[in-house]
Amino acid sequence: MNRKPPIIKITDLDFSYHEHPVLEAVNLEIEKGELGSIVGPNGGGKTTLLKLILGLLQPDRGRIEIFGESPEKGRQKIGYMPQHAHLDPLFPVSVLNVVLMGQLGKQSGGLFGGYPRQALETARAALNEVGLSDCEKDSFHQLSGGQRQRVLIARALCTEPQLLLLDEPTANIDPRSEENLYETLVRLNRRMTILLVSHDLGFVSQVVKSVICVNRQVIIHPTSNINGTLIKEIYGGDFNLVRHDHRCDKDGHHPNKPAV
Repeated sequence: MNRKPPIIKITDLDFSYHEHPVLEAVNLEIEKGELGSIVGPNGGGKTTLLKLILGLLQPDRGRIEIFGESPEKGRQKIGYMPQHAHLDPLFPVSVLNVVLMGQLGKQSGGLFGGYPRQALETARAALNEVGLSDCEKDSFHQLSGGQRQRVLIARALCTEPQLLLLDEPTANIDPRSEENLYETLVRLNRRMTILLVSHDLGFVSQVVKSVICVNRQVIIHPTSNINGTLIKEIYGGDFNLVRHDHRCDKDGHHPNKPAV
């Protein structure tokens, strides 16, 4: 069977900030339909890797192909949720207008010129996908942390992407919001490829199929291979991890045994 070409292909990539090496000799391929997480220590290059994929940064050496094109062309098929939303808390912007920002550059009009009906329908469909249809007229800054994260994911979905990049989507949200996010990502992964940056390895072990370990170099592991030894290699110390693909009962520990 012929292997499908990867939607992300990075070959022999190096990148430095002001002559300080951040990523070295990176080779990475992501196939269509993947749900993967990028993990690693602070300063290890996780967010930098996302920005290189988006074409916001240029490598010192190597090549990046997104959907077989340059990142600048390929990013038209990417929805991106950054780690920090730079929205003035005093600016009275509605949830719907935040989501509609995903249509900027794709449609004529805009925040003050009005949006065509198609853009409004796309934004409302995105809000429906994250379970916030009833909040479109609410002020963005009156929402809870978990609701804001879902609105920002809806903004990324409003670009109608084939690839979704999320930078720390579980930051500063409560366990219930995290569970809602988990359900949303699993559902979205049925029709799009998803990469997310996360320090929350419990969340990672529950959701993703593979873990992309970034600490200057990049190595991919199946989620089932993440253990204490590997975590120490990634983070330089112990780290809490909840394993969701294992169950224990009175007879002992059994990988992949379903819960009773």
